[in-house]
Amino acid sequence: MPRTPAAGSRPGPAKTADKTAPTGHQTASDLAFLARAMKAPTLLDAAERLAERARAESWTHTEYLVACLQREVSARDSHGGEGRTRAAHFPAIKTIEELDVAHLRGLTRQQLAHLGTLDFITGKENVVFLGPPGTGKTHIATGLAVRACQSGHRVAFATASQWVDRLAAARRSGQLQEELVKLGRYPLIVIDEVGYIPFEAEAANLFFQLIANRYERASVIVTSNKPFGRWGEVFGDETVAAAMIDRLVHHAEVHSLKGESYRMRGRKLGRVPTPTDND
Repeated sequence: MPRTPAAGSRPGPAKTADKTAPTGHQTASDLAFLARAMKAPTLLDAAERLAERARAESWTHTEYLVACLQREVSARDSHGGEGRTRAAHFPAIKTIEELDVAHLRGLTRQQLAHLGTLDFITGKENVVFLGPPGTGKTHIATGLAVRACQSGHRVAFATASQWVDRLAAARRSGQLQEELVKLGRYPLIVIDEVGYIPFEAEAANLFFQLIANRYERASVIVTSNKPFGRWGEVFGDETVAAAMIDRLVHHAEVHSLKGESYRMRGRKLGRVPTPTDND
């Protein structure tokens, strides 16, 4: 016969065979499932690697959780930077760290370090690099833009002629304003090689609209082999050039680079012969 509890006694908790603590294997399986559901592969790896350290150093549950989530966020930022870098369409990936600062003329280490903070993007300001070919203008512009991608900013890179071609195609399709609005959402665009190819009046007008549309709204990095005094030659109109420069440099850092070609350093090409030289 079943035993009757004594008077005044409290019955103990009912025992169920299937209500047991999860095993280590079950916990690992659950964690893997949840990480897949959250699309967080780095979180899974971090949880496994950090668990032993958390036990050894007596982390709280909160400290362990924060450490795991930090690894996932860092990984996502890194992958996002790679995607933004690809989307920017750089002709080649160059970084500030790869730059031979000792060869630069017209830009100090301190100035380069300041630009590298990307404060100009936050302030919706511009950066202009002027100087002869080969002095590092495109490398610096690309390096800053790559760093911007890695820091979470969307970037678009093209030469001046490519930008004009893009805007001309948008205008032909009746979508110029839509294209300008779309570009306005990029915190930074790079306009490389202003001055290498002169623009006709129509192209100069499109270029002016690109600069004017971003004025005090978003940042531009511009490189040019021509000083501002010769931009009238580039755009075929002194008035248009002056208005463009006015908007471009109002909130900008302008750096004039000097020196020999960065690409030709150390190369001995010899003297180019003249027609009067003997055979």
